[in-house]
Amino acid sequence: MSQEANATGTHARSQLLRLVWPFVLVVLLQSLLASGSLYLHSAVRAYVAGESLWSKGLKDAIHYLDLYAQTGEPEHLAEYQQAIAVPLGDNVFRQALDQPVPDLAVARQGILRGKNHPDDVDSMIWLYLHFRQLSYLERAIEQWAQGDHYVLQLEALADEILQGRQWRADAEDIVPTWRARIDTINRGATLAAESFSQILGEASRVVVRLLIVINLLSATLLISLALWRTRKLLAEREAADQALELVKQRAQTILASIGDAVISLTSDGRIAYMNAAAEQLTGSTLQQAQGQPFERLFSIVDEQSSATDQPLLEQILGSGAAGDYAKLIVRPDGSSVAVNLVGTPVQERGLVSGVVMVLHDMTRERQFVASLSWQASHDALTGLANRREFEYRLAQLLARMLRQPGRHALMFIDLDQFKLVNDTCGHAAGDELLRQVCEALQAHLREGDTLARLGGDEFGVILENCPSDAALRVAEALRVAVQDLRFAWGERLFSISASIGVVQVPPGQVSLADLLRTADLACYSAKERGRNRVHAYQPGDTELSERVGEMSWVQRIQRALEENRFRLYAQPIVPLRSGEEGGHVEILLRLQDEDGTLIAPGSFMPAAERYGLMPQIDRWVVRHTLQALARFHVEHPHAPLLHCAINLSGTSIGDPDFLAFLREQLAGQPLAPQAICFEITETVAIANLADATHFINELKALGCRFSLDDFCAGMSSFMYLKHLPVDYLKIDGSFVRELLGDPIDRAMVEMINQIGHVMGKRTIAEFVETADVLAALGEIGVDFAQGYHLGKPQPLAGLLAIAELLFATGLAAN
Repeated sequence: MSQEANATGTHARSQLLRLVWPFVLVVLLQSLLASGSLYLHSAVRAYVAGESLWSKGLKDAIHYLDLYAQTGEPEHLAEYQQAIAVPLGDNVFRQALDQPVPDLAVARQGILRGKNHPDDVDSMIWLYLHFRQLSYLERAIEQWAQGDHYVLQLEALADEILQGRQWRADAEDIVPTWRARIDTINRGATLAAESFSQILGEASRVVVRLLIVINLLSATLLISLALWRTRKLLAEREAADQALELVKQRAQTILASIGDAVISLTSDGRIAYMNAAAEQLTGSTLQQAQGQPFERLFSIVDEQSSATDQPLLEQILGSGAAGDYAKLIVRPDGSSVAVNLVGTPVQERGLVSGVVMVLHDMTRERQFVASLSWQASHDALTGLANRREFEYRLAQLLARMLRQPGRHALMFIDLDQFKLVNDTCGHAAGDELLRQVCEALQAHLREGDTLARLGGDEFGVILENCPSDAALRVAEALRVAVQDLRFAWGERLFSISASIGVVQVPPGQVSLADLLRTADLACYSAKERGRNRVHAYQPGDTELSERVGEMSWVQRIQRALEENRFRLYAQPIVPLRSGEEGGHVEILLRLQDEDGTLIAPGSFMPAAERYGLMPQIDRWVVRHTLQALARFHVEHPHAPLLHCAINLSGTSIGDPDFLAFLREQLAGQPLAPQAICFEITETVAIANLADATHFINELKALGCRFSLDDFCAGMSSFMYLKHLPVDYLKIDGSFVRELLGDPIDRAMVEMINQIGHVMGKRTIAEFVETADVLAALGEIGVDFAQGYHLGKPQPLAGLLAIAELLFATGLAAN
């Protein structure tokens, strides 16, 4: 009996395996197919997105190169170089993968420089390596290569234009030729890009159709297997009802395990079977639905309004084969679900006996797509439009204004005390504050207005159909709303404010970038005038015009730092008393522009001070001065010590990192610290008295010396002098220049010199321009003199060369 039971069990398991394995195989294959389909489609989508980035980068590069060819403005060249980096990166990617042994690391770096998303890189490499010989991708790559040919032509032309602009005297005469060549490249590249895009689009559509067909075949196979098994079970039931019921239960178990809803209908539309997924989807149980016309329990309606009015059952039965439909399931409670429906007629002995429908719930897919779309255009923290969406809406507004003029306003809002909340209470508090600020701002805006978070604590507002006086009222209401907000975090209460810049959108053609820059500068002006205020830009606003000029200087200074285009100059400081050993010079600075022109510091220093670039400039001057002096003294170890005075800004003096930088530089050069005299202005020293005193004491401990520049330019100079342990006083040049003609100026020089000597400090007179002034300074007893009469500023390298020559001549004479 035991052997018979085992045999029966083995037979049952064998029968179960024979029943189940096709369905398990189909489910596995369908899962693999779905995963592969998503990966393949994602790779194709990545190339479509990459083509868009390639085209935009090339178009931008052509645009800015054309501007540079016309104007020669360096910022246009910089914009061109930034834009062309995208298609050049894609070219590196393609070239690396076309090698006999593909260089995946170089390809990855190239495609990332092409601004493609890092998550897409692996799928793009995979698609290129495994499918580049196939028809569509092979054609697309040919167009890609053609497009890269134009990219390289453009890059070569850019080099030619750059050289021409720098060196050719007839550059303006050949601008039309350059522009014509740019236009030719643009047309050729546009055709290649369009062909590439069309081929990829066609390939994408073919892939989608192929995947649909494969999924339909898979679903049809699954349905056919179910029907085949069912018919077999019905035939077996005639021989053994018990075996038939067992097989039926197994088939229903398999159908119940399928994630998609399966509904079987009779030929007259009555429900014969629904699996568990179908019960959940339709909101009806099998017991409620079985034998009922499906229209009584739920409705299946067309999702597209243009779809045919023919009933679904007639469409499926009339097709004679499996069909794919986009439908909506409408439940009894009125709710609806979007589904992808595959309907197949069921035939028995040549006659249609019913219909099987497989419905895939599209809710998650559509929610995912909607979520991606929302995230791409909105700020996750506040739910407001992000910078990308804000600029898109503003660009649309500018485009509409060309067809339909109107009065619109643009605002930039910057929170004034937000960093205090972030630093003292953490980012969670800062996030909550931003949400409350958004609610306060939205309460004063109309439904059609755009409020966007541009980043950090910056917001933008677009007021459509809003004249200037109304825009100012809205801006003031927004300012007051932020000012009245009381933000509580724990036991702490914060008050914040907002600085707002308002710009009325001008009629006619206007650049989006220029408009945004103007609004940003208007906001900056509001901040600079004391914060918590509104500043409205008006045409002819001289202050903003100055800011624009300074902003351009900021870019030029940064490029000069990157390209090492600052130049050290030096002016002699001559001792008026005997016994002074070594030479003295003051280090001065010039900026060499891209065309070779030397620019005096008075042109770029105000912008550098305003926008915080002085610490970088000070570092450059210190580093290169110490290197030059070290080389000179290493080559001439017996030469007298050359003392160099280096000017420092107030920002650097108050920066602890700068003090550490100076220690590092002094320790890293074979140079006596006594050779370096740091020069600070009296105004800076008094304004930062504690920082200046600490800074001076720290460096004097190393052996460095200090000079106080423009001494007595203020009214309280002597009161502060005893607190500043400087070695030299530089008498303000306004007293020295008129020394001979104004007895008051002479008295001031005599008093400064006398008090300086009493305090143990040596004096230096600036602006010595005549021999008579020099003689008078000698009579007064001033220690050093500096000015055009004694020597004009000259390149430091040239001055060191002269010193080297004099020292060599002196050695030879000895």
